[in-house]
Amino acid sequence: MKKLNKDIVKRILFTVGIMCLYRLGSTLSVPGVDTSLMTAIMGSSSVYTIMNLIGGGSLERMSLFALGVSPYITASIIIELLSMDVIPAFSEWRKNGNSGRVKLSNATKYLGLVLAVLQAVGIVRGFDRQYGVLINPSVSSYLFVITLMIAGTEILCWLGDQITVHGIGNGLSMIIFAGIVSGLPTQFSNAFSMLTSNAGSAVAGGVRFAVYCVIYLLLVLAVVIFSGSERRIPIMYSTRTSVYGGSQMSYLPFRIDSASVIPVIFASSVITAPQIICSFINYDAYEKMASVLSLGKPLGLILYAALTFWFTFFYTDLIIDPEEIADSLKKNGGFIPNVRPGRDTEQYITKVLHKITVFGAIGLTILAVIPYLLPMLITSLPSTMGIGGTSVILIVGIALETIKMIETASTSDKYKYSTFTAQSTDNWYKSRIG
Repeated sequence: MKKLNKDIVKRILFTVGIMCLYRLGSTLSVPGVDTSLMTAIMGSSSVYTIMNLIGGGSLERMSLFALGVSPYITASIIIELLSMDVIPAFSEWRKNGNSGRVKLSNATKYLGLVLAVLQAVGIVRGFDRQYGVLINPSVSSYLFVITLMIAGTEILCWLGDQITVHGIGNGLSMIIFAGIVSGLPTQFSNAFSMLTSNAGSAVAGGVRFAVYCVIYLLLVLAVVIFSGSERRIPIMYSTRTSVYGGSQMSYLPFRIDSASVIPVIFASSVITAPQIICSFINYDAYEKMASVLSLGKPLGLILYAALTFWFTFFYTDLIIDPEEIADSLKKNGGFIPNVRPGRDTEQYITKVLHKITVFGAIGLTILAVIPYLLPMLITSLPSTMGIGGTSVILIVGIALETIKMIETASTSDKYKYSTFTAQSTDNWYKSRIG
């Protein structure tokens, strides 16, 4: 990689500065909340641990950024799904270039604000009703805490926009990255304490912790390999010729994990959302549901794996349209060797896509269940301290995407980095062809 120019260095430093500001805000607890109770809740419930993980412990501290950017991530996913020929207006905006993207971005922001309000009200009301986390519960206290939480999410989204425009990578992705990475030292520290305390000797404890670290590194390596794997379909262009004569050859790459981490998020939401809602309404019913759907139990883990596998196919079919790809190739004079343009090309692409999606779904499902399967089979670690497969997929994916952007920007002599960044502001997890 070429030497980074001053502009890219400034952007990196700006991004690091914003991430530090985010972590500072995550330590500021909202006044009027008993944070000691929140810590106990996070330690006893794997449902809330998943929410707390993405925010780097912000929910546990009930900080200004307790909601994180999850309302806008959820809104982004919903708008993306609705724009897949579900709502005609959204589909038209998606096809209208930059002006359409602006409209979809505004729709995402409005929906994100609505979800932030609903989530803040649900969390504050539910936690206080069930656990009494507010020191002096009253209408004014509710409004004060809820307003601060919503304001914190809006500030985070603004900081994310600043990273997208003036920094490196997608802003919301970098904030998620900072939140997860900031929790890694605590995760390894807790794992070390538990593994060494339950061991018969210091040597045995050290060996167990070393095995834990090796497994974590192997998981990271597996995610890196998995994320970089792709199936390339050769494409010939009859209208283009190479310097050596003849048609020009290129490739149509299909990533094995075209759906990225979205299926894992969907599966987690389907399992945890009913539990969270039930915990705010009837705690006895919640305890029964949690015991059945817990990811530390066989039934819950099997359901989680099945949902992840199914959502991989579902989301891949949504974001990749073989008919559109075949039409685009035909219009541009491209064709797959030994395959007729048009309908035959569409069927060939569909067949290839379904084959690689099977491997992608299996691989993603394995990566998703490993964190919960290992504590059940090998170690005595509870699921709340297991090796986070979802978090590893997120941080590795964001890191690889950011490195790729830096390399592309540093080696590009044709385009300014600002132009490159503007073309890369879509969420990193929305995988695309090419």
